[in-house]
Amino acid sequence: MSPINAVDFNARLQSGESLNLLDVRETIEYATYNIGGQNIPLSTLPEALNTINYNKNDEIVVICKVGLRSQTATTILNENGYDKARNLTGGLISLQKIRS
Repeated sequence: MSPINAVDFNARLQSGESLNLLDVRETIEYATYNIGGQNIPLSTLPEALNTINYNKNDEIVVICKVGLRSQTATTILNENGYDKARNLTGGLISLQKIRS
């Protein structure tokens, strides 16, 4: 599935839509700042696929700080049957920029 940009992502959040979020930053980063969703660090994702709280046919928006780790995670998810996993391009940084 194609990536999602920060403008479209933010519009969906602001409309109150309930999105499935997978944050692949390290635990300390997630604890410092997050917008919700499940946290599974990219470094543990391949071993933790069975702990994902979403179904393989659900749309999952994968997020990180700048969009690089989430891009890698999206590829891993797609290769394991999560066909609707989408990368948030630009990550949380781009989201914060449009919100300020």
